[in-house]
Amino acid sequence: MKKHHQDIRDLIYVHLNQTDQYVISHGIEFDEFVSTFSGSLNNLLLLAHRYDDADFNMHTLLEYCPVDRINKLAADDVYGYGNFCWIDFLEEEVLNELTGQEMAELLYLGHHKHHLKLPFYNKLGNRFVYLAHDDGWFNKIYYRSFKDFFQLFSVVISHKLGELKPEKTLLGIRKKRTYPPVNKEILLSLTPFIKEGICISLRDADHQRTRIEVPIWVIGDFANMDDMYEEYLQASHEQYHAKIIFDKKTKEWKLNVM
Repeated sequence: MKKHHQDIRDLIYVHLNQTDQYVISHGIEFDEFVSTFSGSLNNLLLLAHRYDDADFNMHTLLEYCPVDRINKLAADDVYGYGNFCWIDFLEEEVLNELTGQEMAELLYLGHHKHHLKLPFYNKLGNRFVYLAHDDGWFNKIYYRSFKDFFQLFSVVISHKLGELKPEKTLLGIRKKRTYPPVNKEILLSLTPFIKEGICISLRDADHQRTRIEVPIWVIGDFANMDDMYEEYLQASHEQYHAKIIFDKKTKEWKLNVM
């Protein structure tokens, strides 16, 4: 029942695993990830991809995307790659220091989308491990610091909301609305829910004259996004567990937990 690529854009699912330092998500895409962290990303060692402008590292026998080509990679049809997995690293020299054991762990990550040991390597200095299948449909991202996750989350919600309902100008030209990122304190206070697994549905947002109300359902822990989607469809007929509200006058977000 896999939905079309476009259907990814108005539903966000996130489930946070604190112990193993990863977040499973649906609805957050690589280009949104790149624009959130633009200027602070390092080189990407590509563990599974179909990008045709990568460099090759002789020691690992893997390709990598240098920092200055990340935007080009983000503009590619990453969704169409199928599997798209990478780990970031500081400079090419450090790849040549990886041991056979470490390379085996990285290949396992790219193949199974799961770790043998927590995948943070001091010699690589990586902040992330990004493991996606049909990018945006199923993503599993390891975060050295969950601060990065909450930054991404806050930006993506407001970005998607702006894309969903463009404003019409006097000449009838559609232009994107822009909303401020959701305050991280609001999202942090949702952490207990996020650890259970939540759906934020922009398609079900209630656009009123003075405010926009975006519903959130706690739906549980899913690794299969078809199952998650079925659960969302059922939950969406029931009372939401929380909503985030954008006040159009004060231009501020607030949270309402039921």
